[in-house]
Amino acid sequence: MSKTRPSIWFHLFDVVLNIVIIVGIVVAIRTFLISPFQVEGNSMLSTLEHQEYIIINKLGYHIGKPDRGDVVVFRPPNEPKKHYVKRIIGMPGDNISIRDGLVYLTPGGEGEEIELDEPYLTERSAGKTYQHPPTSGNIREKRYTVPEGRYFLLGDNRQGSLDSRSFTSSSGGHSPYVLEKDVKGRVWFIALPITKIHALEIPNYGL
Repeated sequence: MSKTRPSIWFHLFDVVLNIVIIVGIVVAIRTFLISPFQVEGNSMLSTLEHQEYIIINKLGYHIGKPDRGDVVVFRPPNEPKKHYVKRIIGMPGDNISIRDGLVYLTPGGEGEEIELDEPYLTERSAGKTYQHPPTSGNIREKRYTVPEGRYFLLGDNRQGSLDSRSFTSSSGGHSPYVLEKDVKGRVWFIALPITKIHALEIPNYGL
């Protein structure tokens, strides 16, 4: 007794089904686990460079929360359709003071104010964290208190970064804090160029 051969429609359905499954898996991975991004600009020099490809870990923020020192991809309040990459400096409840080109922090708003040790800053950026515009050299004190559910972010290239010092709201007012829901993932490692592949280390601030 001969077997009935599958029709062309069966093969077509099988191909389409496999494509749908593969696309679904890719979408799920990019949405909930990891996702590639390309760095644009020099605001994170020398931690990240222009046109480098990075892989961000999204799963960590689905099961946990962002932490101080994380380099993250997020949507800024002034351009909600774009993605930026910066470093988390202020956590919810922190008091932050920028003065004399340095960053001072009171974790959780309690205790003694400390000067934040930032070993990832280059000689060009160390001691040059100024108010907006970042090249102003303005040494007057600017204070921030980070609200619950929000974060304060700075680029490692302190004289070439648009970050919490310059973010604005849709109405044009200063809006320095980024909502937790707008932080999309932590930069896990640099993927390209091949000569620069390495995982990013989270700094130990000793707080």
